Amino acid sequence: MAAVAFEVVPVDKPDDTNVVIGQAHFIKTVEDLHEALVGVGSQIEFGVGFCEASGARLVRRSGNDEELVDLAAETALAIGAGHSFVILLRGGFPVNVLNPVKLVPEVCTVFCATANAVDVLVAVTDRGRGVVGVVDGAPPVGVETDDDVADRHALLRELGYKLGPV
Repeated sequence: MAAVAFEVVPVDKPDDTNVVIGQAHFIKTVEDLHEALVGVGSQIEFGVGFCEASGARLVRRSGNDEELVDLAAETALAIGAGHSFVILLRGGFPVNVLNPVKLVPEVCTVFCATANAVDVLVAVTDRGRGVVGVVDGAPPVGVETDDDVADRHALLRELGYKLGPV
């Protein structure tokens, strides 16, 4: 039986930046993700990093914001798991891009889509590295009260995600 070790890779990103991490296949992924993100709207700034698992085994990169492209590529390289991808974005929320990303034919799974601090759990074997999962944010401190429910409802309406009075 092959040995396995685990690594925790923190995602180092600016506070105003959201991250989507997933797994896909095929070199075409980086361009298809770029096209999916552009299709969401011109206000979104983004960078994509995609780890090839064979051939040249490079981190492929694309995007419309140089800082986010560089940071997404660096993050993908740090994770270093074959066929994983990292999307960093500003000017939109993960909820705005999640379905278009999941509809990219090469995308197999999405591990997270969040503004929170994230640690990526990576398994390391003799064959390579693979994303096992993510730690997304901090644990809960309790269950919402009726006042918290009212605050949640108001916030969703203020952001324009739900109809009705605030």
